[in-house]
Formats: sequence, structure tokens, C-alpha cells
Amino acid sequence: MSSRGWKTYRLRDLCKKIGSGATPRGGKETYLSEGPYALIRSQNVLDFFFSSNGIAFIDEGQANQLNNVELQERDILLNITGDSVARVCQVNKELLPARVNQHVSIVRPDRSRLIPEYLKYFLLNPKFKNYMLGLASVGGTRNALTKGMIEDFEIELPPLRIQRRIADILSALDDKIELNRQTNATLEAIAQAIFKEWFVDFNFPGANGEMVDSELGMIPRGWRAGKFGEIITNYDSKRVPLSSRERESRKGIYPYYGAASILDHIDDFLFDGVYLLMGEDGTVITDDEKPVLQYVTGKFWVNNHTHVLQGRGSFSTEFIYLLLKNTNIKHIVTGAVQPKINQGNMNNLSTVIPDSETMKLFQEITKPNFAYILEIEQQSTTLSTIRDALLPKLMSGEIEV
Repeated sequence: MSSRGWKTYRLRDLCKKIGSGATPRGGKETYLSEGPYALIRSQNVLDFFFSSNGIAFIDEGQANQLNNVELQERDILLNITGDSVARVCQVNKELLPARVNQHVSIVRPDRSRLIPEYLKYFLLNPKFKNYMLGLASVGGTRNALTKGMIEDFEIELPPLRIQRRIADILSALDDKIELNRQTNATLEAIAQAIFKEWFVDFNFPGANGEMVDSELGMIPRGWRAGKFGEIITNYDSKRVPLSSRERESRKGIYPYYGAASILDHIDDFLFDGVYLLMGEDGTVITDDEKPVLQYVTGKFWVNNHTHVLQGRGSFSTEFIYLLLKNTNIKHIVTGAVQPKINQGNMNNLSTVIPDSETMKLFQEITKPNFAYILEIEQQSTTLSTIRDALLPKLMSGEIEV
């Protein structure tokens, strides 16, 4: 027992269930785009938040085979293999009933002793997160956390009332961040709808229905077929990768981006402004065969696994973002083991190039949406910074509640 009266337990003694799922018989061929049961995979488990992007579904027969890994409300999800090992979140209750595959572990606390949200934040505490990552990398070529390892996790536990108070403080911040995320999703959906109306259905202001043939099919007169490289500026030459050891010695406030997410925060930046990051190698393509994108702003650093792009001339960075969101890039991905999108293949993507007047009007209409998206994103960044600063102090008892 610590001087604060907190007691140390092994996680196995505080949980009703610890265990991973399985892939349904038939593998990915059995996945549905919609269905009665969600199948949670590692890509859906992000730190702090659950992602519905690329969610898979299975039918009742497949779900019945996985009844032993049925999710319950407030269960903790822990990724246990691969590059996303040790990511932690809780499932959105709206997705229940659900199952998990073999890359995700369900951790179900005994709520009379351990508040689920408190456990989530305990696992996300940087000190314990680093412990899990170190444990997962021992003794194998693939990062993995076993059931035995998870059961042996030691957790220093305060009384239930303190657990609830800590969980409430951190959850209040996360709830606001999640609300911001939903607001931005709605704003982006509005911009996407306008984009599709204008540049997919060709129903844009001033359209008269007059079409001409091109190598991409029929397009509005005055538009032309071109290449993606014509409408972007590429800043890949400014990227500077840093090893994990270098990043550890350079901790700071500026995001350090990889192919799919922020990997760290360091003490300097390479870019300042609004940019579009497109995965170059590693995580480069989504389940629906679109590119992995990050629309970012402010001061930040980038490693060499993501392309750094802006729109050129009358083509805004926001237009490039929406265009790529609607572009299948499977045919330009190379590498069987390590997927890659090289500059040449990216620049050579065929695309319809509208006239400058249409582009100018589109920018005027969608600019307020994206300005608000960035404003909200900045607010979420501030809230995340506050949460990340409070979390270890609350978990150590440094801040009393």
C-alpha cells in the first residue's frame, strides 16, 4: 500500500474478462458493409477514441460463432498486435451488439472495484503506455501483448470515489473533443456533398449540360483531363525524419506527423500553415481504396513516410483534400510487404481539371466551412494538451481530487 492509501493489484484480480477475439470463418470474405453485428478491428481502436472508419459487419451466424467475445457497454478495448499495439479506447455504445477480432483484447473490469474509464486512462498514462510498448516488443519480430501479460499488469488503485472523480475530469475533456470531432465531420460532409454535386455529377453553377469527350470520359466543355501533379505543390524535400531516440531527447509542443497520425511532439517545426499529408509508405490506403489523408494546420514536423502537399494556383488545398477523398488509388500502390505511393505514381494520377472560374467560386463557398473546421481542430488540440498534462498528475496522485 502506498502512502496515499492506494493499493496495488494485478489486473486479473480486478476484471471479469480479459481476452481477444477471432476472425470469423471465411475471413474478410464474410465482412459486410452493413449488418446486424459490428466487428471491431485494430484500425478502429485509437488512443482515447473509437473510430468507425472502415468498420466491418458480420451476419448473425458469424456473430454466434464469436459469442465468447461479445462486447458490452463500457468495455475497454486494447490493441494487442502490430504497429497499433497498446492503443486503448472504449467502444461507442451505438455500435453494440459487436464482436472483436484476434488483434483486439476485451478488458472488462469488475465495476464494484475498478471504474472502466479509470482503467482506460490508467492504460493511456504515458508511463504505462511506454511500459506496454516495451513489453510488446520483447522476444519476437511482431509487436504483441499476450493475455498473460495483460493479466499481470500491476495497477495502483485509489478508492472508488477518487477513481470516479479522476475519470469524470478526464472524460469531460474527451467528451468535448468528441463533440468537436462530430461537428467537424458534419462540416466536412457538407463540403463533400458540394464537391460531388459539382465535380462528380457536373451540376455546378453555370453548367449548361454541354459535354465533350476526353480520355476520362465525358466532361463539361471548358474543362480538361490532366494529371494530379499539375494542381499541387509538393514539399517532400523539406521533410526530416527523426528516430524515436532523437524525439525522446527533443520533447516539445509541436506535432510530429507520420503516414497516418501524430506520432510524437517535439521542440521545433518544419512547416507552418495549412497542408495536406498523404501517406507515402506503410499506412497508405483505406479499406475503400482511398488514400490515407491528414488535413493539418499550424506549426508541425513531418517524417519521410507521408507526402506534404498544398493546392497550386486556383486549386485550394481543401479542393485537393476533397478530390483525393473521392479518388481510388489502389492502382498506384506498390510493394507487397510495405505498401508505397511514390511521387511519380502520385503525380501521374489522371484527374479532371475544371476551369479557373468554377474553382474560384468553389473556394469562396467552401472556405468558411474549412476555416471553422480548423478553428474547432485548434480548440481540440488545446483540450488534448490540457488532458495530456493532467492525466499523469491525476494518476500519480500529484493532483488531489
